[in-house]
Amino acid sequence: MFLSVFDLFKVGIGPSSSHTVGPMIAARRFLLSLEKSALLSSVDKLHIDIYGSLALTGPGHGVDRALLLGLAGHRPGTIDPGVIQDEVGQIRADGRINLLGKKTISFAESTDTSLLMDELLPRHTNGLGFSAFDNRGKLLSRDNYYSVGGGFVLSESEMGKNTPDQIQVPVPYPFENGAGLVALCRNGRLTIAELMRANELVLISENDLDSGLNSIWQAMESCIDRGCRSSGILPGGLNVERRAAQHYQDLCSSQERQLCDPTVILDWINLWALAVNEENAAGGRVVTAPTNGAAGIIPAVLRYFDRFYNRAGGKAIHDFLLTAAAIGSLYKKNASISGAEVGCQGEVGVACSMAAGALTAVMGGTVEQVENAAEIGMEHNLGLTCDPVGGLVQIPCIERNAMGAVKAIDASRLALSGDGRHMVSLDKVIETMRQTGQDMKVTYKETSKGGLAVNMVEC
Repeated sequence: MFLSVFDLFKVGIGPSSSHTVGPMIAARRFLLSLEKSALLSSVDKLHIDIYGSLALTGPGHGVDRALLLGLAGHRPGTIDPGVIQDEVGQIRADGRINLLGKKTISFAESTDTSLLMDELLPRHTNGLGFSAFDNRGKLLSRDNYYSVGGGFVLSESEMGKNTPDQIQVPVPYPFENGAGLVALCRNGRLTIAELMRANELVLISENDLDSGLNSIWQAMESCIDRGCRSSGILPGGLNVERRAAQHYQDLCSSQERQLCDPTVILDWINLWALAVNEENAAGGRVVTAPTNGAAGIIPAVLRYFDRFYNRAGGKAIHDFLLTAAAIGSLYKKNASISGAEVGCQGEVGVACSMAAGALTAVMGGTVEQVENAAEIGMEHNLGLTCDPVGGLVQIPCIERNAMGAVKAIDASRLALSGDGRHMVSLDKVIETMRQTGQDMKVTYKETSKGGLAVNMVEC
């Protein structure tokens, strides 16, 4: 199955791709299935069961708001973050919701949703069960949906199969693992970006591909810039103060002193990653890269490259994104990018790996060096837990993105200093990540039941 760059990079809203973007998509999809079956007009009541990690960290991750917005017909990529608070507040005040803008029913979260914290659906910890009833209480339809990470949503029948938007289309260079990807590039004398571009052009035109890549990059850039301008306290009750704006002002006002400090570039990289993830924590518009919780790493590393090394303009930006997507697809196919499934190694770890490999590619590295950089980026994130304090994507998530961005750059530099030969392959480290995620206690997989989520409160 070929995963497009636009599967891995999607414009959405914060704070979570699996807990905000996914539930919004799932709610809308359920109603669209009712409409397709000519049942929407008969709906008088809805009930939503929220399972596992979605229930445990739901309010902090915006699951409740996302479900209301999805039922109202909104999509993560197009909704204006500025209208969310007012629209959700109006739905709650009225106790009524206009389904897809076509059918108004009564809806009260206290009775029409259930947080089933100790229950799981059979196929994934991020489960949602939607039930629709007519005015006599007769069940019209029920379906389960799974938010499997990075904004990917699958229905019960789709789990384990190609989803409708991922139906296999023959591409010239199919690959399922890192070894196959490297071999295709070597045999065809292609870069990873060239291989991905050839595959993408089976699906869309070259103009649409380039336009889409430009849109992704501009969304990342805009997110950094908004984060550098915004101050105040992040929502959720932890009273975490946004730091990026002050950090940006401090850097801009001390440029002469920075000439004497060779490590000042780290301050800029930290700033760019913090800016994105503060925007994400505030519910702003971000690009899943490959998830919202890890959304700051790739934009920060890409801006680092663009500001200090880019001599090829837009082509290099496109090559970076295409290479990163190829690497991310290997994790999506062979392991997971869901923090609720494998811990934060599947989010920050994967983003670090993607960024490291992509940076190596645009810095002139060989395909073997790219594979080495991606492997290093994950190898030193193995076992990374997902333990958000208060169920919010703030502590340790925001700073963790800054650390991940710097680590990605260091991984790239290590790979570029070698000849591409290394002991551990990317495929081996992906499989190790998958096994580590399986062995990890559930308390460390986006449940807020262990780690910092518990010990910070106790302290």
